[in-house]
Order: sequence, then C-alpha cells, then structure tokens
Amino acid sequence: MSRPPLPIGSWGKISTRVEKTDGKGKPVTYLSKARIRDHDGCVRPVTAVGKTKTAAEHAVLKKLQDRARTSQSGELTAMHKINHLLDLWEKRFESLIADGKRSPTSLDTYRRSLKNHVRPAIGELRIGEATTPRIDTVLTKIKTSSGASTAKTCRAIISGAMKLAVRYGALSVNPVREVDTIEAPPKDPPRALTGEEVALLRKSLAADERAVEADLPDLASFMLGTGVRIGESLAVLWNQIDLEAGTVNITHTIARLAGEGLIRKRTKSKAGVRVLHLPNWAIAMLRRRQAAGIRLDDPVFADTIGGYRDPSNTRRALRTALSPVGSTARRDLGLSLRTLRRQSGLNRKQVADTLRWPQTTIELIETGRIKVDHELVATLVATYGIKLDQLHGLLAQVHAATQPAESDKLAWIRSHALRKTTATALDQAGHTARQIADQLGQAKVSITQDIYLGRQAANPAAAQALEHAFDDPDLL
Repeated sequence: MSRPPLPIGSWGKISTRVEKTDGKGKPVTYLSKARIRDHDGCVRPVTAVGKTKTAAEHAVLKKLQDRARTSQSGELTAMHKINHLLDLWEKRFESLIADGKRSPTSLDTYRRSLKNHVRPAIGELRIGEATTPRIDTVLTKIKTSSGASTAKTCRAIISGAMKLAVRYGALSVNPVREVDTIEAPPKDPPRALTGEEVALLRKSLAADERAVEADLPDLASFMLGTGVRIGESLAVLWNQIDLEAGTVNITHTIARLAGEGLIRKRTKSKAGVRVLHLPNWAIAMLRRRQAAGIRLDDPVFADTIGGYRDPSNTRRALRTALSPVGSTARRDLGLSLRTLRRQSGLNRKQVADTLRWPQTTIELIETGRIKVDHELVATLVATYGIKLDQLHGLLAQVHAATQPAESDKLAWIRSHALRKTTATALDQAGHTARQIADQLGQAKVSITQDIYLGRQAANPAAAQALEHAFDDPDLL
C-alpha cells in the first residue's frame, strides 16, 4: 500500500547536515532541508543555511511557513490563525479599492477597528475556533466598552473575513451569520434649522471674526443652497461652477488618509456624481468670491495658501463658531479662569488630565464658548487649589455667565444639520423623496426619508378625507 501524500501546504521531516567546515574540520555552516507539497499538488524541496544547526533549522522552518502562506491559490485551513485571515481580507479590500469598488477612507476606518479591537480580541485564535458564541461574546464586550457603532463596524469586518474563510475552504458556514443583531439606542429624529435659526446662524457667523477668518459664512451658505456634504463642498473647483447657467458639478470629495494626507477622491457612490442648480443668493455669493480673483483649477473654498481644506478641521471650526459665545460675561469669566490657571502654574493638558476632560473643553471654557454652571466652575478651580465660594468676584461672574443667551439656540448645530435643513426645505416645497435623494447624492430613498427629512405633521389631506368619509351623523 502506497504512502498517503502530504496534505496541501504541509511539509515533511526537516533534515540537517554539515555544509562547510574550517581548516580544522570544525563545522561553520549547516544546511537544513525539507520537502513541501505546494498548492498545485507538486512536492518541492526547500533549503536554508545557518551558522549552527538550530539556526539552519529555524531558517528553513520560516521559509516553509512563508511558502505555505504565500503560495496559497485560494485555500485555507481551520488551523490558520485569524490574523492571517484578516491579512488576506485586507489585501482583498485593497484590490477592491484599486478597482474603484470601495473607498480608501472605509479601509482607514476598518484598519482602526482591526488594530484596536478585532485583532486583540480574536487575532491569535485559529479559524476553526471562531465559533458563533465566542464571536458573539467578543462583539458584546466591544459594544459595552466602545459603543454600538464600533461594534457594528467590527461585526462587518469579522463577517467579511469569515465569508472569505468559507470561500477558501477553512469553514463550512459563516459563524457571524447567527450572531445577535447589534442594536443601538434610538437616535434623535432628524432636526432641521427653522427659518429663524438660519437667519440667526448667518448673523452669528458673519459677526464672529474667527468664523469669517475660517471662511465659514460663505461655506455654510453654499451647503444650505446645495445640500452637499462638507467634503464635497471643499472639493469643488472653480471650473466646476457655471455661473451663467447657475449650476455646480459635484464629482469629488476631500478625505484624509493615514500616511497620505489629504486626497481628492471620487464621491462614495455613483449617485454622488450630480449637477445641481444653485439658488440666486448662492450665485450672488459665488460671483462676489469670483470677483476677488480666482484660478479655474483652485478650490472654491481653499485654505490660506490656496490648497484643499481638511474636512475635520473645518467641522471643528464650525463647532467652535457655533458653541455658545453667549455674552461678554462668558468671555470675561473665561479670561478670569485662564488667569487663575496660569497663576497656579498649570497648562491646559495638565488640567484636562487631572479632571479626565478633553483638553478642548478647557479651551472652550477659557474662550467663553461653552455654557457653564456653578458646579463645573467649582470643579475646575478646585484643581487650582481654589474654593469657588470664597471668591465673591468670581461667583458674581459665574452667575452672570449662566444667564441664557440668544446664541445658545445654535449650540446643537453640526455640519450635517445644514444638509438636513436643505432636504427638509425641499420636502416642504413638495419635492418627492426621489428628487431630494438625487439632490443629496444618495442612492437609497429610504436613507433620505429616515435620516435627512425633519418630521412634519402627518398628511394634512388626511383630515379632509376622513371628514368626507365619516360626515354621516348616523355613523356616530
């Protein structure tokens, strides 16, 4: 009876012999070799040398392991580590990006979750050990520690990797398929700015020197007039604007990739490529900017040196501008708190670390851009060795700073609220959900309806229909 063949990707016994000796006959080089059955079924020799027998054996073993890993032509085993499977999944995702079927920013997001959550949790397990209960436990822990959104991302990654394992023969079914659905707390309903809030927004941005310096008034107007995403706004070039026809051609978005910096890439889907008509007030704003001098290949909303602006920095500038400056009282309190911090010899980072607050919170307090109360200020000055109730002058400032201010109405606004405001305005004007989705560059109407349209009163024609249906008093 013939000997059974080696399994695909495995090797036989490693043998080692002396390859070279010195003048005294002492071995100086060893040769180790073994035969591996490649994934085409052929058995081939693999050799390696080393100064010692152990070094030679380790060298040939590494070659064999690398050969088994890299020579795969579409086959895995249940004994491979999940880290190896995740490497293959990443490479496949990279090929999809090269084909234009996936976004590089998506891979950036996935890699963060891989590094911080997925690999530490299951990377060293064997593929065959990835059972449904084990993965369910891992995802539950991630949801508890990092939130439902992160857990959903990790679930998508693991599911994609296990789907690859099924395709390559390491598993018969995807164990993630039966994992419990990850449910997040219900989100607040879509909220759009009212006409009064839009007027207040424009007034506040125009009156804020830092907002004007960051070019936010015109950018906010452009977003309200088009409904485009902030990255799409920053990617628009002057040669994509036709002021005579009153249109803008949306084709790209700006994103930041790790190791590459800012890139201008195609929109996330085919639905994102669209030509939009501009309202007259947006055209007037663009004519004014054009009159100041432009180059056709420059961004409409460029940074200080004429290049692309970072969407994250722009969002941060908008958040800061919309944080409630409130009144002179808040600014005066912020200056007093900054003086006390400096007198105590502490910097913002030291204070933030002591209180376990974000460092930006200290900055917002000291610039009068956050609504404070007695407890917050007392906690802050305690880190400076000060009791708030013993400083009557500071107490008076705190009382004045806690009074309501008109700009508090804007504190909830984020960049996406402008997009939702555009969508809701079109909805109120009688546009269909499909027309609004096309304006926003969304392929699925359901997303537009569920996420971007502010809820209105139920169908106003319903009352009239019911009145006609039940107007017979005998029905009562």
